[in-house]
Amino acid sequence: MGTLKDRLNDDLHTAMKSRDDLTTSTLRMALSAVRTAEVAGVEARELSDAEVLAVLTKEAKKRREAATAFAGAGRDEQAAKETAEGEVLDRYLPKQLTDAEIADLVAGALAAGGFTGKAQMGPAMKAAQGAVAGRADGGRVAAEVRRQLA
Repeated sequence: MGTLKDRLNDDLHTAMKSRDDLTTSTLRMALSAVRTAEVAGVEARELSDAEVLAVLTKEAKKRREAATAFAGAGRDEQAAKETAEGEVLDRYLPKQLTDAEIADLVAGALAAGGFTGKAQMGPAMKAAQGAVAGRADGGRVAAEVRRQLA
């Protein structure tokens, strides 16, 4: 199998052929974000799969936040569109961890680093994020770290 970017391109072509407007527009947006990341910085370069995954994670988070904002403003149709776009992007992201799995990983990271108090929140978060490795939303991880450090 090729790279994640190749998979996005292939899925875009498939969606275009099947006239799936939602998937087509979402994948175009995602590939545009990937290309923007590729040319950001001093020199243009090809992103690794991990970097493409980070871009997709960021875009999915934007969709979740926008859906929440639209729903709060009473714009349900736009919120539904953002949610649907987020679901398309979720197909390319790793399976999210459950709360119990997050608690186990955070406990292990805190024990390994010897973190015991709230004053060590920053280093504890860094260790916990390393253990979770992008498989859970940062807010959920931070809440669990705070809970366990209390």
